[in-house]
Amino acid sequence: MDYLELTIELQPRDPWAEILIYQLAETGFESFVDTENGILAYAQVNQIDIANPESNTFLEAIPKELSAQWSKKIIPQQNWNAQWEADFQPVHVEEYLSILAPFHDRTQHRGLIVEILPKMSFGTGHHQTTWMMSKALFELDELPSKVLDMGTGTGVLAIIAEKLGAKDILAVDIEDWSIENTIENASRNDCKYIRTLCVDIEEITEGDFGLILANINKNVLKSHMQGYYNRLVLNGKLFLSGFFLSDCDELIEYAESIGFKKNRILNKDNWAAIEFNR
Repeated sequence: MDYLELTIELQPRDPWAEILIYQLAETGFESFVDTENGILAYAQVNQIDIANPESNTFLEAIPKELSAQWSKKIIPQQNWNAQWEADFQPVHVEEYLSILAPFHDRTQHRGLIVEILPKMSFGTGHHQTTWMMSKALFELDELPSKVLDMGTGTGVLAIIAEKLGAKDILAVDIEDWSIENTIENASRNDCKYIRTLCVDIEEITEGDFGLILANINKNVLKSHMQGYYNRLVLNGKLFLSGFFLSDCDELIEYAESIGFKKNRILNKDNWAAIEFNR
């Protein structure tokens, strides 16, 4: 899958960069990098209309009163993979966990080690949402035996779940290259209990999960919410992330209307994660 890289320079940068990230996330951009003068934003090309730059919906996210310069380029999949590997730095989730690539020095690790070769998939732990979901897994009083990891990406959350004691993990994604990456990373970490499916929530027939992990985006999470509820056991837990702190009230209200009960909210750099009980 090719990616669109959007470079935006802002004057002034703050507080507009943070506002713009929020707005671009609503138009289909899925990852962001802060720069000295603005941001880099990335989206799959099939999610963004790039045929006519002057009419692109992502340009509407730039406030009219803001002085902004922008440029775009397409990053082919093989170049994107190489960039991921070149830029991939160790991730430490407090003292709980170190997420490392195969080429990293392990002598400085903290806690549990998970080895990830990210390729094209989201979920290296660098992003605030994956970091919070990882932390939440470690802070569970008791990890359920059966876990569903929706939008598994690299498989990192599924791998952590197995290493913390889960015995039946279903890792699901709609992208076949994510499933391939999850299988590779599960093998790399000697995992035995991770199953994979390239489907969406409607095609999951099992309904006895003790924990569901979903690190996607707000709109997908809302569309999946009833499906999550139907597939959790009574008193099962749902961890959601992939959205901003300002989205929490909307998601909590929607989840509670279905039957979930909010336990707690985590936040990191204005991104959020929510823990619910069924």
